[in-house]
Amino acid sequence: IFDNRDVGLSSKCDEGGKPDLMGAIMAVQRGESVEAPYSLDDMADDSVGLLDILDIEQVHICGASVGGMIAQTIAYRHPSRVLSLTSIMSTTGNPDLPQMTQKAAEIFFLPVPPERDAQIENQVRVGKFIYGSGFTFNEERQRSFAARSFDRCFYPSGVERQMLAIMVQGNLKEKISTIKVPTLVIHGREDPLYPVECGIEIAETIQGSELIIIEGMGHSLPPEVFNLISDAIKRNASKA
Repeated sequence: IFDNRDVGLSSKCDEGGKPDLMGAIMAVQRGESVEAPYSLDDMADDSVGLLDILDIEQVHICGASVGGMIAQTIAYRHPSRVLSLTSIMSTTGNPDLPQMTQKAAEIFFLPVPPERDAQIENQVRVGKFIYGSGFTFNEERQRSFAARSFDRCFYPSGVERQMLAIMVQGNLKEKISTIKVPTLVIHGREDPLYPVECGIEIAETIQGSELIIIEGMGHSLPPEVFNLISDAIKRNASKA
């Protein structure tokens, strides 16, 4: 587990400036290209660079959400370094797939003051919305997590630049069709950010993939599914 560039305790890409995220979103909707300081390819290559520094030749890789897209990118760009792949609540970026719901977009992109309390409460609000109806949302647990996350590193410009990186990456579908390692795809049936069809497409594109759809789960990882997911990851890794 490590922080990707531009977030957490990893190096920040301040030279990339503060992106006009809404302008970029509107440009993409018009079919126009957008520029970004870096791409998911760069973030995937960061991961392999870390393996090089640590003298690790091969790994079992797992990523969730955007991390799932990065994991897929590592697997097709650096196939000799990957033993198995697990992609959780992620997507190929195919524009023909169902997109996040209008309500999700409104909640996710709602402007929030930078103050600590406002940011924490926003994370509770977003977390509750994306959680899914099949599990009990623990508000205090989410608030505690949001507080620790804010205190560790609050850096919204980095998050916005990462979102730009997703936009410029485009559709991974054709590229991930070359992945040959054992692959596990896990997705929540009620995911409002990456609808379940996104996970289904990953599994259908990578030959021999195992697909697990968790009923009642949104864009979240409820504690009740930890054992199910960890057992599935171990089972997939054992195929390598």
